[in-house]
Formats: sequence, structure tokens, C-alpha cells
Amino acid sequence: MDQKIIKFKHEKNLKDSDFFVSKSNKHIYNFLLSWPHWEKNLVNICGENFSGKSHLINIFIKKFKGVIFNAETFDNNDLSNLDSHQNIVLENLNNKINEKLIYTLINTIEQNNKYLVITSYRPVSEFNFNLNDLKSRAKNFLIQNIQKPDDELIFALLIKNLSDRQIVIEKKLVNYIVKRIHRSYSKIFDFIYKIDEMSLKKKKSININLIKEILGE
Repeated sequence: MDQKIIKFKHEKNLKDSDFFVSKSNKHIYNFLLSWPHWEKNLVNICGENFSGKSHLINIFIKKFKGVIFNAETFDNNDLSNLDSHQNIVLENLNNKINEKLIYTLINTIEQNNKYLVITSYRPVSEFNFNLNDLKSRAKNFLIQNIQKPDDELIFALLIKNLSDRQIVIEKKLVNYIVKRIHRSYSKIFDFIYKIDEMSLKKKKSININLIKEILGE
């Protein structure tokens, strides 16, 4: 019988000092910190899951103040309580939204000279909205796309997240992983989860054989 593994939650650290700036995200990091000197007041930060969108947003809101809403739960009550906020963030935009409400939000932002930052998996301009007016408004967003992680960022993500899980790994093994792992944030965090799980299950230190097994080599 396999031993049951008790998984402890790892608290997300969204402090500015814990965000690793690299070639993959530096342009967005610098852009957010240049507020209010933006070309447009409608901004879309897009990137795959685990790419750091929420971390960037938290840094931005902490520095410049504002309010964060989740796109799926955004409602009329939220819409009516925007007066005291200059910066509004709508996180995780997807197809499960009230399009008329989002359209009204965008109009409210533009009419009142506020700033709206939307985060999403893909650019809002590529969403197949049913509401034609929303389709048109989506084209007005300044798109800021988080690029695929470079070697430097992958190394930092591995070291930080393994360290958070009390997993010690030699630098040469981290370099081995960096050169072979898929350039995807979701794949990187899937690898971290698996190495954590397998190290607990097998009760042994991380070695090259275990790494090769997880990488599928």
C-alpha cells in the first residue's frame, strides 16, 4: 500500500522583493511602475498560468493603490463602488463573464479618466465576444504579453519554489533541469509539484535519476 502523503499549502509570497525580474517580464514590470505615464488607460496583461500576472498586479496596487476584482465574480455592486479608486484591476478574464457588465466597466473607466488593467490567458483582442461593442472596445487595449521564461527565470523559479518546500538541490542539477524542461510556466510548476511529491514518497534526496524520471527521460 502506498504511503499517504500529507500536502501542506505553500503560501504565495507576492511581495515586490520576491518577484524575479528577467528578460521575460522586465518590460511589463517597468511599464507598470511607470504609471501614470501610459499610452492608454486600458491595459491587458496576458500570459499563461503561473507566469506572474497576479504578482505583478499586487506590486502595482501596493505602490499606486487601487482595487482588484475577479472577472467571474464582478457584479453591479462592484461597478457602483469605483468612485474612490483611480486604478481598477480585473483579474482572470475568460468567457464566463457578463459581457454587458464588462462593457459598462470599460465605458466608466474612459468617461471618468480612470485606469483599467485586465489580466487574461490570451490577449483580450483575441476573445470571441458575442457583444459587438465589447469586441470593438477590446481592440483599444494596450497589450502587454508575458514572454516564455528564459533560463535565468527558470533557474530562479526552481530555486525559490523548491526552497519554499524545504527541498535542497545541487546547483548543477538545477542547471540540468533548466536545459531540459519545457519552456512553459505550467510545466515548470508541474515539475516542482512532482519533485516535491516524489521526494516525500520515496524518502530520498533529489538525484539525477529522480530528475530524469520526472522529466520523462
